Amino acid sequence: MDFIPAKESPLFIKGFRLYTWLLFKRRFKKVWLKQEYQPCANCKTVYYLNHHSWWDGLIPFLLNEFRFHQQARAIMEDKQMRQYSLFQKIGAFSINRDDPRKALPSLRYAVQSFEREQASLFIYPEGTITPAGSSMNFEGGLSWLYKRLAEVDFVPVGIHMHTIRHDKPELHLHVGRPVRIKENTSGDEQTDQFEKTLDNLLEELRATAGFDDSEFEQFV
Repeated sequence: MDFIPAKESPLFIKGFRLYTWLLFKRRFKKVWLKQEYQPCANCKTVYYLNHHSWWDGLIPFLLNEFRFHQQARAIMEDKQMRQYSLFQKIGAFSINRDDPRKALPSLRYAVQSFEREQASLFIYPEGTITPAGSSMNFEGGLSWLYKRLAEVDFVPVGIHMHTIRHDKPELHLHVGRPVRIKENTSGDEQTDQFEKTLDNLLEELRATAGFDDSEFEQFV
């Protein structure tokens, strides 16, 4: 399948911004946010997230439009891009997960995207939807980007949904601190540290979400 680049439409984004806010407002009892990272005016950021549901495709847009305010793009599987073409208009571009050689142009495009001011990228390094609570198993794309993006923050974002208190689900989001990796580490070691950082963040989310919201603010 051919590569699908991002094709942002400012007019579409303006309308989709309100639609997305109202959609989360309607479908969730509350959306909670614990935010330990806010990009500075000149910061560039890679956000990496766990992938457990359909909603994960809209969460980056919600966070960027109402909190981060960067020039955001996201990597999306080519099959999903063809099914949901609207994501191209809000900054998504495709990746072919079936063939590593065909995935390389997408990763190079991601690096090129960081030539823009205040650039950011959202990536789901597991590559596909996984069961909630399963162990992290990242593909190699995140560490590949880390080696090639100097002075870019790599920030974990945990996503957790539950129905502990209501029949209508609540959504808890935790934006962690940038990951610090020692120099001269291998790609596998970098991947392992990225996995552990997000896994620890998710463990904390599962332990507190719905029981203790003192460190969260109501986002939506």
